[in-house]
Amino acid sequence: MIPHQPGSSRRAFLSFAGTLSAYFWIPKAVKGYTEPEMRAMAIDDRVRSGVSKWDLDTPALCVDLDKMERNISTMQAALKKFGISSRPHAKTHKCAAIARYQLDTGSIGICCAKLTEAEAMVAKGVDRICMTTANPSVSKIRRAMRIRKSHPNFIQAVDEEVNARDLSAAAREAGVVADVVVDAAVGTRSGIPPGEGAVALAQLIDRLPNLRLRGVLSYDGPVQHANGFTARKERALRTIEPNAELFATLNKSGLNMEIFSGGGTGTYNIMHLVPGFTDVQVGSYVFMDMQYMAIGSESGDPVFSDFAPSLTVITTVLNNRFPGRLTTDGGSKALTLNTPHAGVIGEPGMDYNAGSDEFGSIQFNAPPSKAYKIGDKLEAIVPHCDPVVNEYDQMYGIRKDRVEVVWTIDARGKSQ
Repeated sequence: MIPHQPGSSRRAFLSFAGTLSAYFWIPKAVKGYTEPEMRAMAIDDRVRSGVSKWDLDTPALCVDLDKMERNISTMQAALKKFGISSRPHAKTHKCAAIARYQLDTGSIGICCAKLTEAEAMVAKGVDRICMTTANPSVSKIRRAMRIRKSHPNFIQAVDEEVNARDLSAAAREAGVVADVVVDAAVGTRSGIPPGEGAVALAQLIDRLPNLRLRGVLSYDGPVQHANGFTARKERALRTIEPNAELFATLNKSGLNMEIFSGGGTGTYNIMHLVPGFTDVQVGSYVFMDMQYMAIGSESGDPVFSDFAPSLTVITTVLNNRFPGRLTTDGGSKALTLNTPHAGVIGEPGMDYNAGSDEFGSIQFNAPPSKAYKIGDKLEAIVPHCDPVVNEYDQMYGIRKDRVEVVWTIDARGKSQ
């Protein structure tokens, strides 16, 4: 978790956010269209009536489609230049419509962290999936094999010999040969350490009759938010070194090593320097958030501006009676407790604390641009996009301040 930013740094990236998307106040009564009303307006997800985003009932989760599409295009162009591919994480958006768009625009596959997330994706036609978390549960292994039986592009992570044998037995029972990758640890969160045990596991997988070894996963989560590009690059290349040696050893031994996958949004422009690296498991780049904006760019700018913050939450002012403060309807259930705090677009002097379950508390550290009345609406960049998305049933795709699409968050709550 990123610590709360000091004033100067916070003002820097809030000012940046303000230049990206100006705040528009609509000084009139608004409809407050509910989620069911918006779904009823949508035909094949698309809304024809041109509803203003300011007419949505709040809190409302919105994604600026122009910015999101530019983010995806920017990532694809950069990775093409680096000679590697993208395998984006669905845990960021949990939305099959966005996953399909990523695949249609050049991603080689989609990552899923949990089996229920993968099940939600395949149910909506997304089938080039790599499960990045090993499943020791017998029931989950059988469910995963049901996916594999219907979807030959399904890949599963393995990080222990018992699990590999269980997968092979379940694959034999299902009448398939299952594709697997060794999850080689970077740090201590998950995976098998990239030493002799990892080599033995890969060799076992190669011998098991109903498994097909595809390569290695090596995801370093903590380094993605390392502050400052130079420090981030040094740390990323240092921590991945044992895994690169593992990949080289397995490759030289004749094992199938067509996949060497890892990295993320914070290291998308670093991982191509790792020999043999094939694809980056980027996630947050589609939306961005206050955490990522604070890590700094390769140019030395304290704001990470490679991708624009496209994901926002619209909230309503509920109370303006106390000097220097506002209360909104967007608390931790709308924006989570992650830090840095949400950033109010166009209002760099506002400190938005979503610490209460149902209410957001805004403190003025500098005079606001206008006097806010009860019922006025604000738009905030989210602290951390992944858990915020998981708080909503649907998101609104916005273009030029009008609702263009209503997307179901298909994998909401799918954490098993």
